[in-house]
Amino acid sequence: MQYVSTRGHSGRKQFCEALLEGLAPDGGLYVPETYPRVDHATLDAWRTLSYANLAFEILSLYVGDIPSVDLKAICAKTYTPEIFGKPDIAPLRKLERGLYLQELSNGPTLAFKDMAMQLLGNLLEYELDRRQENLNILGATSGDTGSAAEYAMRGKKGVRVFMLSPRGRMSAFQQAQMFSLQDHNIHNIAIDGVFDDCQDIVKRVASDLEFKQQYKIGAVNSINWARLLAQVVYYFSGYLQASERGATSVSFAVPSGNFGNICAGHVARMMGLPISRLVLATNENDVLDEFFRTGVYRVRSRADTLETSSPSMDISKASNLERFVFDVLDRDAERTRSLFADQLGERGSFDLSGESRFAEAAARFGFRSGRSTHADRLATIRDTWKRCKTEIDPHTADGVRVARRHASSDTPMVVLETALPVKFGATIKEALGREADRPERLKGIEELPRRVKILPPDVQAVKNYIWGIVVDAIN
Repeated sequence: MQYVSTRGHSGRKQFCEALLEGLAPDGGLYVPETYPRVDHATLDAWRTLSYANLAFEILSLYVGDIPSVDLKAICAKTYTPEIFGKPDIAPLRKLERGLYLQELSNGPTLAFKDMAMQLLGNLLEYELDRRQENLNILGATSGDTGSAAEYAMRGKKGVRVFMLSPRGRMSAFQQAQMFSLQDHNIHNIAIDGVFDDCQDIVKRVASDLEFKQQYKIGAVNSINWARLLAQVVYYFSGYLQASERGATSVSFAVPSGNFGNICAGHVARMMGLPISRLVLATNENDVLDEFFRTGVYRVRSRADTLETSSPSMDISKASNLERFVFDVLDRDAERTRSLFADQLGERGSFDLSGESRFAEAAARFGFRSGRSTHADRLATIRDTWKRCKTEIDPHTADGVRVARRHASSDTPMVVLETALPVKFGATIKEALGREADRPERLKGIEELPRRVKILPPDVQAVKNYIWGIVVDAIN
């Protein structure tokens, strides 16, 4: 299996090369040359596998440059009850008839990002040790990616993490999870701006090939193919659990801001997983809902990016959408490059409404979409607690709200859980009139000492900070 860039860079890469590079040299995203197909007989054979063994089987289809015995050991080391709290790792919970919640937030940082980030941390440590190299990871977070990456990478040999976050735009709990870490290889940078400023800085640094190579810059955001691949696994797990209850196909509802989580569902569907619908849920920052309804992708300005009660989706530029559009355009790399490098750069938007291929895409790929508001979130949190005795966080509430609009009586709908409610305590208290349940180990986290650097939304300022840390480490 080799990997190509969505923008047509001629070099083909092995899995571990894409793992360490993150972004392709031409600014595109790595995708496999082809999606391996899984038939019904294989799915049936996978029903009895543990989550770790299921992950191994799926990753084996994409990873050709790590020996099988090592890859299996990495999966076994990652997906354990000690790390994820339960032996079944990602179980389904029934909310109501035909509607299920897939638990993905039992990991160290109480968010679904742990499902992929823990694996990514172990893959990176393995490959860096094999090469006897170091890596400086530069990432951006709107809330949960940062803490998941830092908890996965803390203390890892050969890895430093530089995580950008929008200053003051994460919940108090999310900030505390990240900024309270004192590990020598973890560096938090709060950017005076919005998430899209952070994401743009990461992409611009990664596009500076001289700086990237000199300082060995890598990525853990979902622009990194390895992280997205790890997320594919829980779609298979969710389907296998739901189909044991008699379903021949399953739909998934996914709260989405950066399009990484639901893009993994698209990959699973391309592999042959019987997914009927992929339902994308946004908050008031509805750039993705607008795209799927109209064909117009219109990036919002910093001023037009709203601060909401589901802050991890306060995103107006969905970097992973490029992978999906690449497939919609029948893998036309030149057209993809024109849209994402030229038209977005010039106009901040592009329009696919006139493309016959896009018009067919909703039916072809099963996508539906919808948006949810603050009032919707509060009502859904209250209703889910009252009727189902289940606490859900605001992002998951967006997913449940939109899932109900697109539910079908003959197909189970699985909502992918985003995080545990405690991460968004103010909204839970507003909805339910009480504090969210909190694990004992995380009580008082907001009062811990913090270590964070505040910088302007400036690429050179971030480069200078990275340079300073690396030089100090060498000296």
